Amino acid sequence: MQIIRFILLLIVLNATQVRAQENRVLHQKLSAQQMQSDLHLLKKILEANHPGLYWYSTKENIDTVFENTVAGISDSLTEVAFRNRVAAWVNEIKCGHTVVRMSKKWSGQQLQKNKSQQFQNQFPLQIKVWEDSLVVMANMNRKDALLKKGTIIHSINGQNNRELLSRMFTGISTDGNSINHKNQVVSNSFPFWYTNYFGTDTLYHIRYTDGTGNKLTAAVQPFSYKPARPGKAMPDTVNRPEPAAMSKRQMQQLMRRSLTVDTVHQTAVMRLTSFSKGSLKHFFRKSFRQIKKLRVKNLVIDLRNNGGGKVDNSILLTRFLSNHPFKIGDTVVAINRKFNYGRYIHGWLPFWFAMNIGGKKTADGAIHYRRYETHYFTPKERNHFNGNLYLLQGGYTFSAATMFIATLKGQQNTTVVGEETGGGYYGNSAMHIPTIVLPSSGLRISLPMYRLVMDKNRPKGNGIIPDIIIPPSSAAIKAGIDLKMDSVQSIIQQNLRKY
Repeated sequence: MQIIRFILLLIVLNATQVRAQENRVLHQKLSAQQMQSDLHLLKKILEANHPGLYWYSTKENIDTVFENTVAGISDSLTEVAFRNRVAAWVNEIKCGHTVVRMSKKWSGQQLQKNKSQQFQNQFPLQIKVWEDSLVVMANMNRKDALLKKGTIIHSINGQNNRELLSRMFTGISTDGNSINHKNQVVSNSFPFWYTNYFGTDTLYHIRYTDGTGNKLTAAVQPFSYKPARPGKAMPDTVNRPEPAAMSKRQMQQLMRRSLTVDTVHQTAVMRLTSFSKGSLKHFFRKSFRQIKKLRVKNLVIDLRNNGGGKVDNSILLTRFLSNHPFKIGDTVVAINRKFNYGRYIHGWLPFWFAMNIGGKKTADGAIHYRRYETHYFTPKERNHFNGNLYLLQGGYTFSAATMFIATLKGQQNTTVVGEETGGGYYGNSAMHIPTIVLPSSGLRISLPMYRLVMDKNRPKGNGIIPDIIIPPSSAAIKAGIDLKMDSVQSIIQQNLRKY
């Protein structure tokens, strides 16, 4: 008995020590000197390497905001608070690929905390964001009968929607002036962004509209969760067929890409959440063989959750769909391939080789990726799709996904549906992206090395505007309806009835 008590005591002490260590890492503070030093270093690195630093903002504006940021740091701050200050300054660059992340140490401790599944005093509502609208997607407090899915929120703890979003948006980078990417990022994890900027409370006073149209206020408790102790499982006396086994890899592949075919309506739906992992080259070739074999006339490609990835995969998919030769951009240019301040830039070596082999210094003194500027990619002849093409996009559609849609937009058989993309229609700074790691805080900032102008004749400053704009709707959220997919299906049905 004494041995058992001793073991239990060791377990309790170890758990206490782990929690104490987590608290130290997650809540420890940086001195004003450390933060100011990191900021000055970051500015030097960006000035020496970033190809689009003054693409959307003037040097005077970038410098003024920087000076105000440094001057505003007069006392110690937590890493989260410092990250928010740095991100607000970096946000002035208006580059969606220049993103400020927490340190590896902080992120590791937060991950361990999340894995323990012991969530304390979390903001309880998952919320969909657009323009000035906040609409409940899910309520983690299941016993709360007031704030159900589809409920319209007007304020939280006395701050209206615009005040809340303006604060959160300062920490999210996007291409140019497009705001829709920020909407989608906050929608994907509203509790995180709310806590990041406003902290936690013992009660959240939420003003909302009820089902009859009345504006009311509710005091909502935070969400806390502790996993229940595993009990003894009851024996299953019913003989059930074993479900088809699916490996972890197969499940991951299905999450990244899928193809479903409705032969009755001659329609295929391809979902792509990335242009990176997923054995995409094989997937594309196999998919278009199947599409041709089944004589599919309508193809829907859903890119609403596609943040980009490998340009080569994007090019291959475009070749199966484009009816004309195309190139990547008018200019693909870097200002430097020496990686100045390289000791603070992690993962630069492979990019250094690529930029020295593939890049060419020209008379303007810059390094150009000439292949992407001059080479025209031709459409595939074998299994090329010539039917009706529908592309679904949204605020999370970014980078290579935006490049893909931009090439096909305006093609006679192509209809773009949804909301404005997060990625720029004119261009972006991307291609090779190592990571800056600041020495005192450990904050990580992605550093794009090439500035890509896809088409110099396109309007500059926003994402791709769809041919058919379908904004979110509180009624659709409440009913669990996918408005964008339903709209495309309706168009296809109408066309089928014509023939």
